[in-house]
Amino acid sequence: MTPAPRRLDIDLVADMVCPWCFIGWRRLLAAAALRPEVEVHVTWRPYQLDPTLPEDGVDRAAYMARKFPDVARRREVSQMLVTLAAEDGITLNFDRIARSPNTSAAHRLVRWAQGQGLQAEVLEGLFAAYFTDGKDIGDPEVLADIGAAAGMDRLLILDLLARGEDLAVVRQEHQIAVEAGVTGVPFMIFAQKFSVIGAEPAEKLARAIDHAFVDA
Repeated sequence: MTPAPRRLDIDLVADMVCPWCFIGWRRLLAAAALRPEVEVHVTWRPYQLDPTLPEDGVDRAAYMARKFPDVARRREVSQMLVTLAAEDGITLNFDRIARSPNTSAAHRLVRWAQGQGLQAEVLEGLFAAYFTDGKDIGDPEVLADIGAAAGMDRLLILDLLARGEDLAVVRQEHQIAVEAGVTGVPFMIFAQKFSVIGAEPAEKLARAIDHAFVDA
């Protein structure tokens, strides 16, 4: 008889406007694929790189100029990220992004998707919409389209967003991460035992999966 796969829960603390989080998400999935004997369950946990942004976001060009005033360095880092992401099958089109959104609504969409078993589909949709297509993922209509494409009820998403459903929950989860000492993302917590910070290579994350079962 084939033994049942061992289950491993991983909490991924991240923000969907963080390119390293997109890369880290893909690498974590690749790591799970390297360990088919383990039933890996990844749960997205909200973190906002800038929770002070207004609900309708801000002009990205002006925002990035204020945040990273060294233009040459900003371009260098962007190109490095584009090249690195491509190795994981990710297309980053920074020049298409017009708005820097407040990601509270996007985190709420992921939360609702989790309840329907659609977390992965919605996350992929959010990341692609923002980084590849340059869409404003703070716009309720854009979020509703992403959710609907994943199999969710579009009108229900719009209604929940309009009513501010789970707004406080996402704010609280972000605060919990901050109080726990999370200062950079992605931040991965393996079986509530230890954490891995940053978008480490899939092979290293696969070894972290192995380590999670040591002394289990």
